[in-house]
Amino acid sequence: MTVLRAMGTETEYAVTDRTNPRANPVQLSFDVVDGAADDARRHIRWDYRGEDPVNDARGYRLERASARRDMLTDSPQLQVINTIAPNGGRIYVDHAHPEYSAPETLDPFQALLYDRAGDRLMLAAAREASARTGKRIELFRNNVDGKGASWGSHESYQILRSVPFDTLIAIMTPHFVTRQIYCGTGRVGLGERCETAGFQLSQRADYVHAKVGLQTTFDRPIINTRDESHSTDRYRRLHVIVGDANRMDTPEVLRLGVTSMIAWLAEHADEVGYDLTSLVQRITPADPVEAIHTVSHDLTLRQAYDTESGTPITAWQTQVLLRSAVYEVAAGVYGTDIEGEPLWPDDPTTRIMSMWGTALEDTARVSHADDDERMGMDVAAGRLEWLLKWQLMERLRSKRSLAWDDPRIRAMDIAWAALEPKASVFEAVRSRTTTLIDGNAIDNAGTHAPTNTRAWLRAEVVRRFPEDVVAVSWRSITVRGGDGQLHDIDIADPGEHTEAACRTILDGAKTVDDISALTND
Repeated sequence: MTVLRAMGTETEYAVTDRTNPRANPVQLSFDVVDGAADDARRHIRWDYRGEDPVNDARGYRLERASARRDMLTDSPQLQVINTIAPNGGRIYVDHAHPEYSAPETLDPFQALLYDRAGDRLMLAAAREASARTGKRIELFRNNVDGKGASWGSHESYQILRSVPFDTLIAIMTPHFVTRQIYCGTGRVGLGERCETAGFQLSQRADYVHAKVGLQTTFDRPIINTRDESHSTDRYRRLHVIVGDANRMDTPEVLRLGVTSMIAWLAEHADEVGYDLTSLVQRITPADPVEAIHTVSHDLTLRQAYDTESGTPITAWQTQVLLRSAVYEVAAGVYGTDIEGEPLWPDDPTTRIMSMWGTALEDTARVSHADDDERMGMDVAAGRLEWLLKWQLMERLRSKRSLAWDDPRIRAMDIAWAALEPKASVFEAVRSRTTTLIDGNAIDNAGTHAPTNTRAWLRAEVVRRFPEDVVAVSWRSITVRGGDGQLHDIDIADPGEHTEAACRTILDGAKTVDDISALTND
């Protein structure tokens, strides 16, 4: 494998009613999800049979009686609303937030595209909900409220189960601690409740309090151990909860692409005899939780953290060593050209490796610059979200002599994340950023599923036979045939049931019974 693998995003949105600051966010979330549904698909339920939130990747199961209620996401509740997005994704209420789970994709650029499509679907849903209810519902793509609450921008990666989970913990921990130097969205305030005035790299970092764990909404871990593959037995799903909700394209595609390459490193290091254990010892923090906070709070990018080996190292040095390891293993697996560059097997991998290098060059320049010099680093700021946000806020602070805890600065931080273009600070400066996908492609991705994953069949069956679809999940579609019986279509493998594999059958089908060749009967 390369950077190419089944992957996807899950984004929770902050929700408010501009006309009623005390409105119940749960009810607002119901309103938004209802606004995303249409009458043809409204009856289709989410099938929870394949979900197993208490199964731990470390080899055991948490007793359901011991689990907090918010961990039992496979227990449908009467008020929870789900709808299947036109592109094969899922829109639903998750606790007190509306959430969009993108359809399965096979590379980070495609994952970025379908994540951005989710923003547009959710914005349209909020506008529809406002029109229906008379409220003024607004959504924000961020992770914190500055008052102690945090919500997620999760990632999922399909990884070979043959890689021991302890190996994934070992290599992913230093990566997740340090990738925020180029993936962070920037945040006003230090501490969960902004106990200290200031600015930091990441929105999510201060809410991480454990090294490893099954939970996602309390004592959040760097490595989440929830073991639901949503795939075949050959694979596990690495569920990542420590990322920020990026507005800019470059940091998000790097968040997805570089993590996929680190997974590739774990899968292939043994193949060429690479000593992964030695690398891990050099870069693993002695206290990962303290380190993820330290890295996020250090705008100089120069502060080192203590490692298990006893030798301090910076986040930037850790990322350089990880990239060098990927290069060394790739050279052994793929060979090299006359300049020593690995012969990357596909364009997405080539692009990600180049962009990773550029990100490290950008952050190196930032680390050697003072504040005045950083204010003029427009090119780097077009790729580093936290830097661009900092520049805007620092200009406002200097112009008006404001402290970092001034309400106007905090309001600007919130406005950065607004999905409504007229209310969004980010939309006002989007033209300064490096754009990787265009608007027409995003619109198309909102109404059409990826053609190269099982999402295509899920979306097409729902589109063509909505009245006959009873339930869907990531790995199954349940339809009611003409005989009145329920029939399951097994779509466990994300790379199967693609357009190429299934279009002929669907194009020839006049009723749901005509797709019987796809069912498990």
